[in-house]
Amino acid sequence: MIVVERVIMHIDMNAFFASVEQQANPELRGRPVAVVGGHGRTVITTSSYEARAKGVKTGMAVWEGKRICPELIIVVGDNRKYTHTSSRINEIFRDYTPEVEPFSIDESWLDVTASLSIFGSAETIAYLIKARIRNLFGITCSIGIAPNKLLAKLASDMQKPDGLTIISPADVARIMERLPIKELCGIGRKMERHLKMMSIYTCGELGRCDEARLTAKFGIVGQRLKRMGQGLDDSPVIPFAEEGDVKSVGHSRTLERDISDPAEIRRFLLQLSEMVGSRARRYNVSGRTIHLYVRYADFVSSWGKQVTLKNHINLSDEIYRAALGILESVELEQSVRLLGVSLGNLKHQAAQLPLFEEERKKLFATRAMDAINDRFGRMSVTFGTLLPEKEKFGSQVIPPSWRPEGIKKVGA
Repeated sequence: MIVVERVIMHIDMNAFFASVEQQANPELRGRPVAVVGGHGRTVITTSSYEARAKGVKTGMAVWEGKRICPELIIVVGDNRKYTHTSSRINEIFRDYTPEVEPFSIDESWLDVTASLSIFGSAETIAYLIKARIRNLFGITCSIGIAPNKLLAKLASDMQKPDGLTIISPADVARIMERLPIKELCGIGRKMERHLKMMSIYTCGELGRCDEARLTAKFGIVGQRLKRMGQGLDDSPVIPFAEEGDVKSVGHSRTLERDISDPAEIRRFLLQLSEMVGSRARRYNVSGRTIHLYVRYADFVSSWGKQVTLKNHINLSDEIYRAALGILESVELEQSVRLLGVSLGNLKHQAAQLPLFEEERKKLFATRAMDAINDRFGRMSVTFGTLLPEKEKFGSQVIPPSWRPEGIKKVGA
């Protein structure tokens, strides 16, 4: 049997939000720009390369950015503009291969293995994509080409902005030997700290480490860590429309400030649960699996955990109780900067009334609240717990789970 070596591309838009804003407003071009999530936000979502050259970084407080770069221009982000541009860019990718997997709003993987017979080489495809994006949108991207997704993402980070890096199969061992483990996607600060405690500092050392030692420390994840250290990754590029029949409804938000007070975290969790429930009811779906995602204050360490219920639900308070149960089962290691809640394992909900009167009253109240919020705006009517400080929470930061298309092929 002939084994065909895969050719995977990872495309990362350079300073995406800031670049889009600079193209939309000529007065911002060539100037240091920082994008924030909303009016009153104090955290920088992303910054232009002109600002980065001055030391302005993502996650930095606005006052700090202004201190090191007094001429810094603050721009409130426009999610509709970014999602529209991202969707159009992903349409360009699909002109070269149907196998396109959006990783986030500004990153996608492409499997171009089958496209080489048409376009000649992955390098040719990369330059064609770069030229089209530059001509249509006036922005740049960095592209990595490699035998798998792990290495392609690594390659796209090697030359920014507007870079093109190719890692051939023959180069893998040499590159991985001295590469710091933190450079690999999937190894955050917490994992890096644990590995260094085991005297593992480079990918070469990780790849040579005894698998039994890794699994004893990290469980089944240890097997994957060893493969990552060797530059191995068999995961396929999964087009969004083919991810499976079951989709999820989710929301995540970056907080205005780091929070550690349990009451504040619960309040924010309730807000997210209401947003998820409202969307699920609008799509007329319910789900059994609730997933909670937490990112800590260091912007790197994070975790996700889920629970599957016996029955399908879409009422906000039921989603909240399940998410809260997950949260209370974990001891938080740091203050929280981002929370995300999603409802998965979905099915279309039959339009029928509950049998018991109390449940019918609850359903009617929920429908009334949804109708008011649809007409007058989200959170016009909400839980009393959220009213005192509802304006303090959240931002218009796009969640990591964003995809160019909406919910599709929900299982029956």
